[in-house]
Amino acid sequence: MKKALFSFCLVLLISCTPKTHDYLKMEGMIFGTFYHIIYQPVKENDLINKGVANELSKVDWALSTFKDTSTISRFNVSEKGSYVDSMLKYVYQSGVEINRNTEGAFDMTVAPLVNAWGFGFKKKDSITSLLIDSLLMNVGMEKIQLKENFLSKSKPGIMFDASAIAKGYGVDVVADYLGSQGIDNYMVEIGGEIRVHGVNNKGIAWRVGIDKPIDDRAAVNREIQDVLSLTNVGLATSGNYRNFYIKDGQKYAHTIDPKTGYPVQHSLLSASIIAPECMVADGYATACMVMGVEKSMEVISALPGIEGYFIYVDDEGNNQVKYTEGFKDYVVK
Repeated sequence: MKKALFSFCLVLLISCTPKTHDYLKMEGMIFGTFYHIIYQPVKENDLINKGVANELSKVDWALSTFKDTSTISRFNVSEKGSYVDSMLKYVYQSGVEINRNTEGAFDMTVAPLVNAWGFGFKKKDSITSLLIDSLLMNVGMEKIQLKENFLSKSKPGIMFDASAIAKGYGVDVVADYLGSQGIDNYMVEIGGEIRVHGVNNKGIAWRVGIDKPIDDRAAVNREIQDVLSLTNVGLATSGNYRNFYIKDGQKYAHTIDPKTGYPVQHSLLSASIIAPECMVADGYATACMVMGVEKSMEVISALPGIEGYFIYVDDEGNNQVKYTEGFKDYVVK
């Protein structure tokens, strides 16, 4: 009798144990870059590919400045502003908060300057101090106001550029979609911006590398500076070692200071930010590249739930690393 009871309990235990599935991979292109997704499906016939593609398409039609009829493009060509969808509205509201917390270092109205320097969605202009001064008249988050679903601007020349936050937002949208499908273990990456949840296929926290800042626009020669152990967070890195050009012996990097109108010139090579949302990490990483290492350490250290890792050049020309107190918990020893 006892033997029969034991057999019943064993069968019951096996039948009640949820069946695990092998991790799957997805990849494709969006926002002019590649995306990669690794996840553990919760059912045999997994059909999330179409859902992921739909979510990414929504973000693209909301935030892409390369689509003439996207929500952000309609705002950019408007005289006084336009009605916006929920995605651009949310990104704008997040951008306002990051702008405030970084004392204006993050500013999505920097679009005219980004275009002028050749890193935006329009043809590069011939740079003069008069041009920069005139474009700065259209820069400033305070020149835009949101009332319900209408985003107004004080001057026709004001334009939005969400490229510093769009990839991170796209990562969040896909991650939230995976969560809505009951998927607990995943890593979503778009153009180097990442959000992870749960564990990897080895049953441990996800391992993610931080690149050494090597001038390499093709991202072929990659070396790892440090390896992080991450779960349930977003990670974004901004740097001036891939998106740049050289003219007359001068290097021009893609990070534009919205206060001066010129590409930043300082010792900070890259900034990696960990935050609950990848979009937030993305925005602060960009702001740090404007602020420089010391101001970035000050600002990020004061923000709850956000940590920063900074690679910079010291006075002797050697690469050095600084990170906030909480970031050390993520570094694999």
